[in-house]
Parts: sequence; structure tokens; C-alpha cells
Amino acid sequence: MKKLNQAQKIEYSFLKILTGSDLSQRKLPVMEAKSVNSGPVVWLTACVHGDELGGIVIIQEIFKLLKKKPLLKGTVYAFPLMNPIGFETASRHINISEEDLNRAFPGDKNGSLAERIAEKIFTSITKTNPTVVLDLHNDWSQTVPYVLIDPAPAFKNKEIYEKVKSFVKKTGLIMVEEPAKLVEEQDLNKSLTYSLVQKNIPAVTMELGESYVVNEKNVEIGVKSVLNILSELGMFEKTEDFSYPVAEPALGKILKYSSDPASSTSGIVRFVVKAGDIVKKGQPIAKVYNAFGKTMETINALQDCVILGLSDTSVAFPGTPVMALGIIQ
Repeated sequence: MKKLNQAQKIEYSFLKILTGSDLSQRKLPVMEAKSVNSGPVVWLTACVHGDELGGIVIIQEIFKLLKKKPLLKGTVYAFPLMNPIGFETASRHINISEEDLNRAFPGDKNGSLAERIAEKIFTSITKTNPTVVLDLHNDWSQTVPYVLIDPAPAFKNKEIYEKVKSFVKKTGLIMVEEPAKLVEEQDLNKSLTYSLVQKNIPAVTMELGESYVVNEKNVEIGVKSVLNILSELGMFEKTEDFSYPVAEPALGKILKYSSDPASSTSGIVRFVVKAGDIVKKGQPIAKVYNAFGKTMETINALQDCVILGLSDTSVAFPGTPVMALGIIQ
């Protein structure tokens, strides 16, 4: 434990998750900044996917700031590295069991390896009665920072949905709501944020740039976005609100996430838009070419939208998503 001044303490500790065959212990790092003044409880979580490194650094930078400028009230907790096993091999999954940790919540102490780790994380978070949980993620290599609201089935009551929306708006990021169809398609009902809002705990997913590497610009954006939330809760004093630049007609709107249209043929994808562009319905967004360079398909936007990110691969097969879109309603 490290006491910084009379107004705050910062503590680093570990949560044991398993004992290896060589009797070594695997642990999750835990960070805590606690003001002497009671107040809101905020959790920051990162690296539930082992290849998503940016969130770890964002949390580190937040705690560096709190050492210089202590919390006015309340407590900030953090799990900066939820998937150390995947992290060590730059793998999205827990490579020992080939499980996606973010499809194992709320967990099961007698379940699979991922479910056991998820149960420890979920119990640690929920027992503190959080005001909000900010789950930090990374996305494709060519992507803009944005914040996600879980699909409507996650919310048992409107009050929690409205609270989540208010936090989402305060992040200053492009706002996107995931469609209900993804619950079954991608097992989103087993993600951390979905499981938390099912328990009436406000939680949001923040997608902050590319995986695998640390992009300092996106780290800066992530830090400013988190500080927006802490400032809104009266926990941190700062001079100005951060807002990621987005043009009309998407400004201030909650968009609908989509990966349609997918490619309908095989070939090489060449993008004709970039992340952050606003495109109109019917506008070309990508073309697919065969091995001889002949155009096999032109992919057009189905609706007015913001380009959130481009696929990490330009190899297309029928049904392959080529980009992530935020539909303007």
C-alpha cells in the first residue's frame, strides 16, 4: 500500500486465479485509488482479450494522473490485465482452453477455466456496488474510437438503460448501440458489460483503436474520455470536456452497429472509404477484385452511416464482413 497524502491512498494488489502444474500461481493485478471522502465507485477493466493492449496503458496513465491530482471523492478500481494468459501470447483467447473470456460471464466457480476466471472478476466488481464500469477494448487496425451500448435485451429496466445512455454521452466518443440479433450470433449475453447491466449495474464498452500495439493518440483519447466520466461524477476536477470530432449528421446521435453489407463473392477487397468517413445510402464503400484484377463486386452502403472501422484482412469470401458501420437513424 502506498499513501500519497491525507486525501487519498493508492494500492496495488493481486487476485489469484489458478495454480499451475508447477505450483506457480497465476494472478490478476488489481489497482485501487480511494479518496477519504466517500462517493461514487468506478471500475476500469481492460485486456479481457489478450491482444488488446491499449486499455492497459490507459488505466496506467489514469493512475499516474491520480498520483499527481488525487480524487475529490469516491474510489476508482481497475483490472488492467484480465487475461494474462492470452496477453503473453498476443492471443484474443485464453490459449490454454481456447476460450473467449468475454463470453464466459458472469462466470461459474465450478465451470471451465474461462468461467472460473470470469466468476472471480465478476464477483470482485459486483461486491463493490459500482456506479459504473468502463470496459476498455481495442478493435481493427483501421478504426475510430467509439463507445458501445449493449443490445436492448440486456436491460431489465429502463432506468439502467437511461443511466448507461447518460454515461455513454459523457464519454465524448462516437456512440453506437449494438443490435439485438448479435446476442445470439455472438453470445453477447455472456460478455462482461451485458452481464453487469443484467444485474442493474451500468456498464459500457469503449473501443479505443487497434489491437496488438499501443497507439499513443488513442491512449490520449481514452484517458480524456475516462476523465470525462470521473469529472461528471464529481470525482476529478478538470478544465474542459473532451469530445471526439464527428461531423453532422452523426453528431450527438446514438448510431446502430452493423457489419452489413458483407461481401457476396471471393477476392481481394479494396476500400474506397476510410474509418471516420460519413457516407450516404448507395455510396460505394469497397470493391472486390479477382486474381486477374477484374472487379467482381462493388459493395455499397445500405444506409447513411459512419465508417467505424475497416477489416484487418482484404481477403474476402461470400459472407465476409468488410467493415463496421454506425447506422445514422
